[in-house]
Amino acid sequence: MDNRDSLDRSSTEVALPPAVDGYPPYNPNGDSNILDGFHQPPPNASENESSGAVDIVLQSDIGVNTLLTRLKQSVASAREFAAFLKKRSTLEEEHAQGLKKLCKSSHESSRRPDNRQGSYARNYDEVIGIHDRLADNGVQFALSIHRMHEDLHDLAANIERGRKQWKQTGLNAEKRVQDSEALMEKAKAKYDTLAEDYDRARTGDKQSGRVFGLKGPKSAAQHEEDLHRKMQAADSDYASKVQMAQSQRQELISTQRPQAVKAILDLINECDAGLTLQLQKFASFNEKMLLGNGLCVSPLKGQNNDGSPRSLRDVVFQIDNTHDLNSYISSFSSRAGQRPAEIKYQPHPSMGSSQQPPPPDVRPYNEPNPHTTTPSGAFHPTPLSDNSQMPGTAQNHRSEPDQFPVQNPGSQPYEGSPHQQNLPSSAVPAAPPQLPQPQMSSPLYSQQPNPPTPVNPDLTHPELPPLRPVFGMSLEELLHRDGSAIPLVVYQCLQAVELYGLNVEGIYRLSGSAMHISKLRAIFDNDPSQVDFRNPESFFHDVNSVAGLLKQFFRELPDPLFTHQHFQDFIEAAHIDDDVTRRDSIHAIVNSLPDPNYATLRALTLHLHRVQEHSAANRMNSGNLAICFGPTLMGTGSNIADAGWQVRVIETILHNTYQIFDDD
Repeated sequence: MDNRDSLDRSSTEVALPPAVDGYPPYNPNGDSNILDGFHQPPPNASENESSGAVDIVLQSDIGVNTLLTRLKQSVASAREFAAFLKKRSTLEEEHAQGLKKLCKSSHESSRRPDNRQGSYARNYDEVIGIHDRLADNGVQFALSIHRMHEDLHDLAANIERGRKQWKQTGLNAEKRVQDSEALMEKAKAKYDTLAEDYDRARTGDKQSGRVFGLKGPKSAAQHEEDLHRKMQAADSDYASKVQMAQSQRQELISTQRPQAVKAILDLINECDAGLTLQLQKFASFNEKMLLGNGLCVSPLKGQNNDGSPRSLRDVVFQIDNTHDLNSYISSFSSRAGQRPAEIKYQPHPSMGSSQQPPPPDVRPYNEPNPHTTTPSGAFHPTPLSDNSQMPGTAQNHRSEPDQFPVQNPGSQPYEGSPHQQNLPSSAVPAAPPQLPQPQMSSPLYSQQPNPPTPVNPDLTHPELPPLRPVFGMSLEELLHRDGSAIPLVVYQCLQAVELYGLNVEGIYRLSGSAMHISKLRAIFDNDPSQVDFRNPESFFHDVNSVAGLLKQFFRELPDPLFTHQHFQDFIEAAHIDDDVTRRDSIHAIVNSLPDPNYATLRALTLHLHRVQEHSAANRMNSGNLAICFGPTLMGTGSNIADAGWQVRVIETILHNTYQIFDDD
């Protein structure tokens, strides 16, 4: 009985919290404060009390669960702010693009002959230019906060994976200790019951009568001996269970729980610090955008050079209504003609000899009488030509079709005279849709309506030698040469389409200009590091040619993106009817692709997923994109009937983009 009491006391001591039993408080960093990783001022009394309460909670059985709940809150806050950034970037992008379109249409309207000219037209162009710079600031702000959204979303995903891992590790350790203590309590209950039965048999309780066993009735001595043997077995089992519970709890307190607590605390600090950093960047970007807009509307004074921009107020106050009106009226002076002769009274000579006849009207020999009219009734001195025009209007509307000026793709999109902007649409050759420029280092609008100089497009980019060929090279060769798993041509094309082509109808379905594609290919084969598709002038403002260039790169790969080796495996997986099984089979084959193929496929798939998210504008859903990219990415097999299964493979990957590439 004394042995049992000592074991009871030992088990009771093991179950007590370590802090109560005199264990040193948990300290992952070796300091007295659990948050000493941050440089904090010396704590006062209230902070010491709070630190002690934190240590008690973290060392208790609820410490891991408490930290997991707090980490879940941090991840939820990070995701919420990431969603806010995504929506804000979308709103800013729509506002900036709408403002740029408004500036373009307003500029074209202001150049028409039926609008005011003079100082009003010049200053109004500058007002529109200020608004265009405001739109550029908005585009940059939208791009910045969109990158913040992507960074914060990736951080939340990484923290969530760490949370799940340590949740399983920490809670499993806690559960093992709880299970061992439950077994100990069960062994103790059995031991107590047998001890009580043995005590009654030993004291000679005769009321129970004879005990019957399997081999017949037992005597009191046999029954007592049997109970004693069972009690000893239960006692040894109870002692072993207590020892095991003690060892497991000691391991939990000294090793497993501190590791889990430290790891979860690190995840919480990382998530909170990342969220705080993105909030600070968001505040800084807002201040930068507002300050930039303010400087566009009202530049700083004190450095007024001749070329410094003027404020919006100064531009508006430079409009001179009186001067514009006088200039307009004086432009018609050539139509006014000469003043008529003075009206005089001329009596006829027959009225009387006493009256002195008027002096004869002496004129030069070749000057006719102003009152003498021709049979058509037109005066001779200053006949008005029917072809005379107002100053400032077009003087000749006849032009041969071959003499239309060809606009240089790199020139400013809004320059040109009103006469050239109003040419009939049937006389102008069709061209790919033009895109606005995201950044303008120089003023967008010229102050004088000079027509652009005709430029031969064949001379824009001369033939370049293939110094560093890209097309026709395998992905492995490009990886070893350039050191990038994703070829630079793929990265530049995806970037250009996402900046300027997500809302273009028929993107990847409509073919671009063959001449533009050929020039862009020559540029990439010469030196791909010099290409920057963030500026639409680099690809002639023709995003469809960029899409065609990307598909041409994949078509000319010696080994397709999906490789000849895995072609038949993808076709067999496409025959599976069950969506989940087909997805998992294709996922397994994708994971077996070579590293450059896998990285390029991942970047392309995420890009096409964003394209199909804008299908309401571009009319390109996952099915249409799969039709465009099926044979391009998988190659042409020996059986023409495999084309439909190729489309099904691409469509399955697009439908399960984040399931297939979530763990990368």
